[in-house]
Parts: sequence; structure tokens; C-alpha cells
Amino acid sequence: MKVKIKKLVNFKGELPAYQSRGSSGLDVRAQIEKPMMVKPMERVLVPTGLSFEIPEGFEIQARPRSGWAIKQGMTLLNTPGTIDADYRGEVKIIVINLSQETVEIQDQERIAQLVVCPIIQAELELVTDLGATERGAGGFGSTGRN
Repeated sequence: MKVKIKKLVNFKGELPAYQSRGSSGLDVRAQIEKPMMVKPMERVLVPTGLSFEIPEGFEIQARPRSGWAIKQGMTLLNTPGTIDADYRGEVKIIVINLSQETVEIQDQERIAQLVVCPIIQAELELVTDLGATERGAGGFGSTGRN
């Protein structure tokens, strides 16, 4: 599948890329003028310098990078972040520092992975009753711990 990508004026460096043959996500990099210092529990919006033309019936999801999460406590809010097929603006990544120390984000650092996913839009049907199940309305631990 082809997805059109546009470099914006603030873009430099490498386009997003799969890091291995079996990768599902394209690693995207920070496009920043100077390093960003992110304090514990602080959230920042990191520009990517890119915009996309995503085929109808698909979205791009922004997901955290597992190594960055475990090693430095950096993850994404609104995960997965949805980039809709009709959005043409710059993709920016909402990053949060869940560690207890300030983390520095460098220009060109890989900050997220982008995954192209199919979508299905539901047709809602208003009813007065729903079909019964064994679980019923039980939620939030109703099926037990183990």
C-alpha cells in the first residue's frame, strides 16, 4: 500500500522507516531546533515535520517505542494517537515523561512508531434492549483476578 508523505519546512534528516523486516511500525523522529527537557510527569508536543495523505479506509496510529518506555519512562498520551485519513496537517506526537528524572529529547531522536491500520465505521442502531450474555453488565474485574 502506498501512503503519500510530505516533508514540511521544519523537516530534516531521515524519513520514517521500519527498523526490521518484521516491524509493524515506522519509527518517526523529533524535528526540533534545540533539545527539549521534559520534567517528570510533564507532557510536550513534539513536531515530526511531516504530513500524510492516508488512503480512505485507513488511519495511522502513533504508538510508544517500547525501548524508550522501559529505559527512560517516556511514552505517548492518547495512545494510540489517531491520524485520520482526511487530516493533512503536521503530525505531532504527545509525549509524557513517567520517570522520576528529567529526560532530554534530542533533534532526530526516534520518538514514536507509526502503524498504518484499517478502520471500519460502524452504523449505530438504536434499540431498547440488548441481547443477554453470561457476563451481562459485569465489568472492572467481574471475571476475577486469575
